[in-house]
Amino acid sequence: MPYIENRLVHDADAHIMETPNWLRDHADPAIRERIIPPGYVNELRQTGDNESQLQDIDEAFARITKRHASASYRAEEEAEIMNRKNFAATGAFTPEDRARSLDHIGVASQLVFNTFHNRRLHDWEHAGDLDFAYGVARAHNRGMTEFCSVDGRLLPTCYVPLADFERTRAMAIESLEMGAAALLIPSGCPKGHSPSHVGLDPLWAIAQEASIPIVFHVGGTGDLIDPHYFENGLPIPPDFHGGEENFRSIDYMGIPGPPMQTLATMIFDGVLERFPALRIGVIEQGAIWLPSWMRQMESAFDAFRRHEERLQKLSLRPSEYVVRQIRATPYPTEDIGWITEQVGPNVCLFSTDFPHVEGGRRPVERFERSLGEASESIRNRFYAENFVDLMGQGLPTFS
Repeated sequence: MPYIENRLVHDADAHIMETPNWLRDHADPAIRERIIPPGYVNELRQTGDNESQLQDIDEAFARITKRHASASYRAEEEAEIMNRKNFAATGAFTPEDRARSLDHIGVASQLVFNTFHNRRLHDWEHAGDLDFAYGVARAHNRGMTEFCSVDGRLLPTCYVPLADFERTRAMAIESLEMGAAALLIPSGCPKGHSPSHVGLDPLWAIAQEASIPIVFHVGGTGDLIDPHYFENGLPIPPDFHGGEENFRSIDYMGIPGPPMQTLATMIFDGVLERFPALRIGVIEQGAIWLPSWMRQMESAFDAFRRHEERLQKLSLRPSEYVVRQIRATPYPTEDIGWITEQVGPNVCLFSTDFPHVEGGRRPVERFERSLGEASESIRNRFYAENFVDLMGQGLPTFS
């Protein structure tokens, strides 16, 4: 019996768990040896090995792979589909197993992101070596499309750096040729220019013409807040994973900052005016901030329109662009009922964050509680229809 039954549901945020040499294995030879694997011990704690067993990463992954292939593991995977997390989850890193996880969860599709590389891709893009920055983005995109190629319900996101206008245009085209279902860009400001710079108009045009979305995802913006906020003289609290490497309550408060500023800039500078069919997904960055942010933009619009020609050229008010073109995934701890009452039913998207701990074990139950007495029409928009609108041609016709 799948976790979700009797409802059409699309999952707007899911992940692969990249193995140590995943990025290196998909890179061109010229840059391959420069790619250092990320650390994994924190995420591997969910697999059942003790701390001492996790120090040799290659041996740890050999044990995990063998465990996933065992009859005992597979006999319990349906019942445990929402309980096993990170590398312990079915299909976390083995493409051939991922289709079963979709069946067990009960979703019609998953928009798939990386786990370990958003911050790394951001940092490489800002480091100044553009050959390397675009090269590792290409390796990422090969890995994503290869993993998702085993099942049409898996929708790969391909990363497009914004540092160089011509290379960005070329990588967007290349990503579409690889089979990208969405183009992933950083939700913070690129190095050296605004995300609304007209030099990026070819990127928006390519996405609009192909009818696939531009998506942001948490983790691709550098430090969310000044790290000195953590220098409080107190013990470091554990994060979701029980370690110290991910984010906690203080970090959480900084998550909406980059997408709020980036999207407001794009709206005020006319990007969504020039590209009215462009869709933008804000993924794993919450949605509780949307109502106040939209009102703040309305206030800025009224205060500055008289003196700013760019605002005078807009045919819609800022909130109307949001409703028309922007979609966002709330966290399961957020009150989706209240958000929908404030911003309308067309913006929020369901997601599981599978197989990450942050997505929780019972996201549907949490969302259902906060939706309360909302109509079936509103529920359908949240669970499926808003995702269909976001994805356009990036969503297979079978769904």
